Amino acid sequence: MEAKVEKIETNVIKLEIRVEAEKFDAALTKAYNKNKGRYNIPGFRKGKVPMAMVKKFYGVEVFYDDAINFAIDESYSQTLKEQNIRPVDHPQVDIVEIGEGKDLVYTATVTTYPEVELGQYKGLDIKKPSYEVSNEEIEKQIKEAQEKNARIESKEEGTVAKGNIAVIDFKGFIDGSAFEGGEGTDYPLEIGSGTFIDNFEDQLVGLAIGDKKEINVSFPENYGKEELNGKPAMFEVTVKGIKVKELPELDDEFAKEVSEFDTIAEFKENVKKRLEESNNARAEREFEEAVITSIIETSKMDLPEIMLTKEIDAMMKDLEGRLQYQGLSLDQYMEFTGNTTEKMREFMKENAERKVKADVILEEIAKVEDIKATEEQLNERALELGKVYGPKDPKKMAKILLKAQKGMLERDIIIENTLKLLKESCK
Repeated sequence: MEAKVEKIETNVIKLEIRVEAEKFDAALTKAYNKNKGRYNIPGFRKGKVPMAMVKKFYGVEVFYDDAINFAIDESYSQTLKEQNIRPVDHPQVDIVEIGEGKDLVYTATVTTYPEVELGQYKGLDIKKPSYEVSNEEIEKQIKEAQEKNARIESKEEGTVAKGNIAVIDFKGFIDGSAFEGGEGTDYPLEIGSGTFIDNFEDQLVGLAIGDKKEINVSFPENYGKEELNGKPAMFEVTVKGIKVKELPELDDEFAKEVSEFDTIAEFKENVKKRLEESNNARAEREFEEAVITSIIETSKMDLPEIMLTKEIDAMMKDLEGRLQYQGLSLDQYMEFTGNTTEKMREFMKENAERKVKADVILEEIAKVEDIKATEEQLNERALELGKVYGPKDPKKMAKILLKAQKGMLERDIIIENTLKLLKESCK
């Protein structure tokens, strides 16, 4: 096999690959064996027609498609390895010469990973941020736990007040006409939650059960529905009921009920600990982002458009998966938000470009610094994932992952090791 490499443009090369005649003839035989059960020729049982007879009846060209695929699969992969070429997409293949008993010659035009001119990546003058946990944050978390465990009681007398839940029927109108989605029955609205637009909730304060009121509000300019954006609206509202929340006492019994702790002091200490862990994770994430941003800004590369397109495709697929988990389709989400697929893809472009650049740069640094994933790290990672995906037998699942996903696990660990090196080297 011979291969010539020609650089067409930045990150695009053209390979001319010659597969020897005997190898292409072997591929023709392989194509015959794959398809011999399809040929019907009088005097021969199905699947028993000799190759020579098939060629006589149908022509040798009947084997070409499969034979080309067999020959290209082997020779293209071998060429990439020998020439140390890393493609980012499937090649565009054109056949130059073909025939039984002849060399197969084809060209493969392919986009490759970009060449990177690394900027400074060691000794960066970046400080890791630090976030202290305030008493207000602790109290907020405890308040939320109280709210989740509150008892809801009906309020038979009196009027709607802040913090109450008003059970209402409502119907909305714009320019005197009811609009889609502007109607509800027996809707429980917590006053002060900010669930409804504008000052809708404030206008319910002071109403009693059975009261009716016309409430006037304005939709935000960026509400997300073209027909509602910035429009004034009137709602006919009837108060059907009033409910109040009774918060539990913050005592040891409350701690036992909502957590694994026996005392309120232990519960509060655990809340503080979890907030500290969250703050530390946030600080680490921001530190990491700052390091990556600095290296991206001082490094140079020409990103192939296909890499951005594929990253945006992955981001769109991820969004669609998360929406499906919430019971929404992508089309419904677009309708609710007033977006289009084109707008979403354009919105994602900046993040996609940063993500691709970060990946390429980190891989280049790992190569330059000869950063590897150790067997111990691979085994530990596989076992961690094994506990998640195969809790009944994590060791067995770990072995499966190491066999099927070793390359992916190795890459993730190398990137983590690279980031660790970069962060530890900061001034």
